[in-house]
This record gives sequence, structure tokens and C-alpha cells, in this order.
Amino acid sequence: MSLLKTIDTHPSFTPHESGPLPERLISGNPKFRTWAQDVARGESIHTGIWEATPGEMRSIKGETFEFCHILAGVVELTPEGGEPVVYKAGDSFVMKPGFVGVWKTIETVRKIYLTVK
Repeated sequence: MSLLKTIDTHPSFTPHESGPLPERLISGNPKFRTWAQDVARGESIHTGIWEATPGEMRSIKGETFEFCHILAGVVELTPEGGEPVVYKAGDSFVMKPGFVGVWKTIETVRKIYLTVK
């Protein structure tokens, strides 16, 4: 097993398709596609590509830490009680455990994600 993993930003395999939990949906009809590419430390670390079409939903991280690097598109994140922040292609950010806010996909977004539980 190699300890080096390249994340393919345009994977050729079929993604897992889903959407937001109904109780978290605020507006629109966003669709998600996930290309999971690596799992480490048991099931605690996940890495891959995630894509979402426009829409707005509640984001609740719970105990999960997530690093994101935006490859394409535009999103606006508004932390509960905070000001909106816009991220676009080339931007990176972290949502720490306990984050609660609104995730608004303005233009279909594709990101590299790394989650740690």
C-alpha cells in the first residue's frame, strides 16, 4: 500500500449522487456528486472530490473537521451569527468542529475535501 495518494480532480469513475437532508434544505434543489478517493485511519479521514449544483442549505459539522479547496464555482458561507464569506476557484478554507451556518452554492461548485472525524 502506497503512503502517497494523488487526488484526481476529474475522476472517470461513477460518483455517488445525493442531496441535502430535507430538514437542512433552505432553497433550490441542489444535487451532490461525490467521488470518494481515499479513506485512512480506519474510517476517520476521508478525501475526494465533491460537486454541488446551486441551492442553499444548513451546514452542521458536528465533530467533523473539513478542509476544502475550491476547484470551480462560487459558494457563500455564512457562519451562524456571522457575516457571509464568498469562496471561488483557487480558494481554500476550513470548517472546524462545531461549525453551524448556511452553505449557498451560487455557481455549481467542485471542491477537494478532506474530512477528519
